[in-house]
Order: sequence, then structure tokens, then C-alpha cells
Amino acid sequence: MPWHAISRRYPVLGIRDFQLLLADRLLAPASLGFSVVGVSFAVLKVTGSPADLSYVLAAKIAPMLVFSLVGGVAADRFRPQRVIIAANLAIVAGDGTFGLLMLTTRPPLWSMTCLEVLTGTGMAMWYPAATALLPQLVPDGLLQEGNSISRMAMNGGQVAGAAAGGLLVAAAGPGWALTVCGAAMTGTVPLMLAIRAARAAPPAKPQGMIRELRDGWAEFRSRTWLWVIVAQFCVVMAAWYAGFQVLGPVVARQHFGGAAAWGAITASESLGFIGGGLASLRFKPRRPMLFCVLAGGGMTASPLSLALVLPPAAVCAVTFGQGMAIEMMMVQWMVAMARAIPPGKLARVASYDALGSLMATPLGALVAGPVAAAVGIPETQFAAAALIAAVSLLCLVPRDIRATRAADLAPPAVTVITAGAERSS
Repeated sequence: MPWHAISRRYPVLGIRDFQLLLADRLLAPASLGFSVVGVSFAVLKVTGSPADLSYVLAAKIAPMLVFSLVGGVAADRFRPQRVIIAANLAIVAGDGTFGLLMLTTRPPLWSMTCLEVLTGTGMAMWYPAATALLPQLVPDGLLQEGNSISRMAMNGGQVAGAAAGGLLVAAAGPGWALTVCGAAMTGTVPLMLAIRAARAAPPAKPQGMIRELRDGWAEFRSRTWLWVIVAQFCVVMAAWYAGFQVLGPVVARQHFGGAAAWGAITASESLGFIGGGLASLRFKPRRPMLFCVLAGGGMTASPLSLALVLPPAAVCAVTFGQGMAIEMMMVQWMVAMARAIPPGKLARVASYDALGSLMATPLGALVAGPVAAAVGIPETQFAAAALIAAVSLLCLVPRDIRATRAADLAPPAVTVITAGAERSS
């Protein structure tokens, strides 16, 4: 189908700045796909220890506890694309250096841990800035379409990167995969520099980080559906990360043949994300917050499939279905925040979302290896699945979760579209 016909069907594709954003959201996740496989198998190659893998992966997530808030304030103060550039360059420095060390020496655990702290810092700053940027590029009526398509690009990149990363690790080693991640991520810088959108609602003058964080916190806690679901995912992500992300490569190494199989499993999840993005172009649940809670509860599926040591094809099918549900949830979540939160506070609210959702994940990563060594890998994965199910059931209690309808999420009073958002000829 010609591009003009596609852009007529999906008008958001005719916006110049959105096209640049789409290219960035294809390239950056493709680069990180090499890292997803490369980091795990680099640590296992050097130390052979699931506990050491826990420490390194925890170090990658720990910066969320600080730098997501810094990124939120910065993205509300300055142009979000500038914050994204800084975030991506931190990933270049972290994973790119890790890859070079793997190619030239045998890095000690402390250096691998420190480099993943740097990578995690970039990832922490990226989320609030990326959440704030898209609503500045497209009108309110195209938010769901824009979120669906941009996230499909992200997940398509993740599929390609994870699959290629798994093959590259199996053929040449994890050092090459991490080096490719760092080199490819540099290509996102010119794309972000070319976006011309300005801040949605620049403040008259900076009020100080503490004051600005307090304003964002007041906005965050004023909506029950918002903080309840963030609290749910605080537990869900910690349990899922422990049972799937940390212990999954160990199961793949012991039962499925190693890196290539793990690359296929993570790519299947990303294919599910693409399927969920396609479905989200039309899927509009009447009660989006209820749907979000139920999708979070469905994250029991992947650790259970590994605990039962299902055949690799079955694990791929499970992760595909789970990925599809989570992606449909994420589109609804991003649209809900963009419509309900004033534009000048959206990045700060998104930073509390990121912080709250991931603040317990380093703990999950830290305890996964030692607990699995003490009680067994499948037992740890069963426990993770049970914890996810229990907290998700509790989150169905508040009435706001069950009763909030899509129409209750009023759009912001002003939608700003700058000169950079014109249709390309």
C-alpha cells in the first residue's frame, strides 16, 4: 500500500515530527534488544553464577529510584527530546563499554555492575521524557493511534534486536551484541535533534526541583486509579522480573540450549507486543483501568511456563499472548495519562509511575538468584506467579478501578501542536 494511502488511513503518520519519533522508536529498542540477551549471557559467561546475574540486573534497574524523578522534572522544564538524547548517550556509554570490555578482557563483577548502573540511568531518564513528548506531537484525537503505532515500532525493533542478539551471542559471543547495541544507539541522536516540537506548557521560571516534584506528586496521588495500578505493578514487576527475566536465561541454558532459545522467547514476547499494538488501533475497553489490572494479573503466565519447563515452543506461545495483553494495557495506560494529566505536569507524573512501578524490581532481581539457589528455580518461579495473582486480586477492591470509564478520563484543557507537527508534503 502506498505511503499516502496509509497516511490517509492513519492520519498521525502524516505528521513530520511523528515520523521522526517513529524512526527513533524503531532504532533505539532494536539496539536495546541486543543488550537484553547480551548482558545476561555476558555475566553468565564470566561468572557462571545466577546470583551474580541478579546483582548486575538489579544494578540496571536501581537508577529508577532516583533518575526517573530527575528525568521527569527535566522533561517538564526543557524539551523532552533533549532529555532523551542524554538518556540514549548514557546507554551508549554503559552497554558499549561493557561490550568492548567483553571483547578485550574478562571484566570483573564490579565493572559490569557499574556499567549497567550507567545504562539503567539512561533508561530511567528516557521513560518520563518519552511519555511527555508524544502528546506534544499529535492532537488529542490521534493519541491512541499515535501511541499504538509508535509502540508497534518500538516492539518491532525489540523483536529484531532480541532475535538477532540471540543469534549473535550464540555465534560470536555477548561482547559483540553489546558493542552493536552501543554503536546503533548513537543513530538516535540526529533523529531527536531534528524534532522541532517545543515544550507543551513551559513554566514562567524554574521553581526548584523539590517544589516541582511536590506538584507532580500532588497530581499523581489525586487519582485513585493511577496510584493503585502503579502499586500493583510495583509488586508485579518485582515478582515477574525475578521469575522470568533473571531465572529465565538460567532455565534456557539448562533445558533449552542457551542464548538462541532465550532470544526466541524474548522475541516472541515482543511479537506479542506488536500484535497488541495492532489490536489497540481499534480496541477501546469501556473500563480501561479494570482492563489494566486484569492484564497485570496475567503476567503470572510466563514464570509459570518456565517453572513447568514447558517445551520452548509453548513458552514462546505463552510469552506471545502475555505480550499482546500487556501491550494493549500499555496503550490504554499511556492514553489515559495523556488525557487526564495537565501537559505541563505529565513528565513528572510519568516519573512517579516509573518509580513506583519499578522501585521493588531491584529487590526482586537481587533475591531471585539466592532464593533459587536455596529452594530451587521452579519453586521460586511458582512463588513469583502466586504473588502476582494475589496482589492483582487485591487491586480489584477499589471502586475507581472497577467503575472508571474511558469517558471519565477528560482530555487536558489545552492541546499544543507546534509548527513542527505539520503534515509532510
